[in-house]
Amino acid sequence: MGAKARKASKKAINKASSQFPNSDSKTASADFLPLEGDSSRELPETKPQQNKATVLYIGRIPHGFYEKEMEAYFKQFGAIKRLRIARNKKTGKSKHFGFIEFENPQVAEVVADCMHNYLLFEHLLQVHIIPPEHVHPKLWRGFNYKYKPVDYVQIERQLHNKVRTLEEHKKLVEKILKQDARRRKRIEAAGIDYDCPEIVGSVQPAPKKIKFDED
Repeated sequence: MGAKARKASKKAINKASSQFPNSDSKTASADFLPLEGDSSRELPETKPQQNKATVLYIGRIPHGFYEKEMEAYFKQFGAIKRLRIARNKKTGKSKHFGFIEFENPQVAEVVADCMHNYLLFEHLLQVHIIPPEHVHPKLWRGFNYKYKPVDYVQIERQLHNKVRTLEEHKKLVEKILKQDARRRKRIEAAGIDYDCPEIVGSVQPAPKKIKFDED
């Protein structure tokens, strides 16, 4: 049997099989309904997805609605696990958004449904559920830390009242004299007739220590 005969026989077989597409058991089963009690045709049961999200994002928090007020307000829905308000690191002021975590996922879902777009002190709260995979691992770092803002007034007071050496005092006086000279030039340029008080710029040396004899 030659090569041409083999090709011709293969074409004939393929043509015959194409006329009966349902002859195959895999394709033929799609055109017939399954018999009753046939477990192979039963669809797998889809289990409802359980909500495990317990963290909520709360935006547009009004002024004065801070950690204590927020905890007292939201604990009426259920037990609160953690709560945090984003604050400025320097001033300690609220950034008007925060996060709250409940112990029960169903409570978190109820809070998100009830409190979203809730009018509170002329602010519409924005409450959204955060999926567990989107919760940042560093979200609750320092959540129970009572932030104390830096007292810059006290720092400047200490710098102003510190004991200076002779060189530091000399530089301070030179700086004051330069500022006074610039102020006088601005007053003269403005055409104002004003006698500025003189600033004494002399720096007195520190008194010498007197040594006494032991006798």
